[in-house]
Amino acid sequence: MSRIRNKMTAEEQARFDELAAPILSHKEYQTLKSFIQHGTVTTYDHCVRVAEHAFYLNRKLHLHADEKELVTACLLHDFYLYDWHTHHDRLHGYHHPAIAAGQAERAFRINANESDAIRTHMWPLTLLHMPSGKVAWLLTGADKYCSLAETIR
Repeated sequence: MSRIRNKMTAEEQARFDELAAPILSHKEYQTLKSFIQHGTVTTYDHCVRVAEHAFYLNRKLHLHADEKELVTACLLHDFYLYDWHTHHDRLHGYHHPAIAAGQAERAFRINANESDAIRTHMWPLTLLHMPSGKVAWLLTGADKYCSLAETIR
């Protein structure tokens, strides 16, 4: 259990779990447990942490971003289905947002806002693809925070 989840109320945890369940239980999504993202953290655990952080911030800061879109985009932001350490793509950081969005569109039929948030989550690395909207900015910020925390731990 992540530290941020411990800060959530029982109602917040229940709402997050309700929104996350259809994705987390998906057979193809479960494969993310076999890929390492940062340090010893799996891609699955990384995406869940990002989603929990973004969900929590949205509630605590009263930003009123659409919670379903937010949890969906966060959980699927690294849904590229390969080990990036052995993928032989030196520009993985630039390429994976579009790959993840395409995979998410195929497997989960995500909407345009969710797809845009996934495609822009690596900003400013992807300079020309800047986040727009609350969901995209929350995802981008939560991803940066969790990635840094996972890398330095």
